[in-house]
Amino acid sequence: MIAVLVVEDDPVAAEAHRAYVERVAGFTVAGVVHSGAETVRFCRAHPVDLVLLDFYLPDTHGLAVCRTLRAEGNTVDVIAVTSARDLGVVRAAVSAGVVQYLLKPFTFAALRDKLDSYARFRDSAARSGEVDGQAEVDRMLATLRTTEHVALPKGMSGETLDAISAVLADSARECPDGGDGDGEGLSAAAVADAVGVARVTARRYLEYLADNGLARRKPHYGGVGRPEVRYTAMSRKA
Repeated sequence: MIAVLVVEDDPVAAEAHRAYVERVAGFTVAGVVHSGAETVRFCRAHPVDLVLLDFYLPDTHGLAVCRTLRAEGNTVDVIAVTSARDLGVVRAAVSAGVVQYLLKPFTFAALRDKLDSYARFRDSAARSGEVDGQAEVDRMLATLRTTEHVALPKGMSGETLDAISAVLADSARECPDGGDGDGEGLSAAAVADAVGVARVTARRYLEYLADNGLARRKPHYGGVGRPEVRYTAMSRKA
């Protein structure tokens, strides 16, 4: 079993990441911590194979955690789990020894894809002896660095999903309690207008996000009749 330490300061997100890891065969959660200092202490005291590392922690940056671990001689592998899209951060993560980089928000399938690729790489790297040649080295590294695209349901596009996710995220930043001015999130109609798609299309994507833990759905009782469902983005904090 591959022992994983989940590092995430948001308790709700930490619990979701823990549950995701435990659903993947061959992986077990060694612990869950919420700060950089706790991460370093845990890795000193417990055997850990892989760290799922949030980058913007309350006491330090995830890159500083990586550098501290390396300075102490700890070679634990790290998968960054972050919303940081800055290329400078990505380059720094590679130089700090981060083996994979997973952008928030993500689905269970996306994390499973990363973990499965990491497990295949570990299996290849665990063999003793020498590689046959450059081609074998390339295959090993390709196992770690490239993953199969996680297919969306038929009829859905990544571009539209990204656009709808961005609308929810922008609404959360502008109004932390919601997007329709009353703290209750955005309706499918509001999202459809913002993106320029049909309301039924927006609802399908919003339901997909909610089903995959990337958005919350909540009934809004604004008048007579059935309540309207509104959606809020899950935290995208790095």
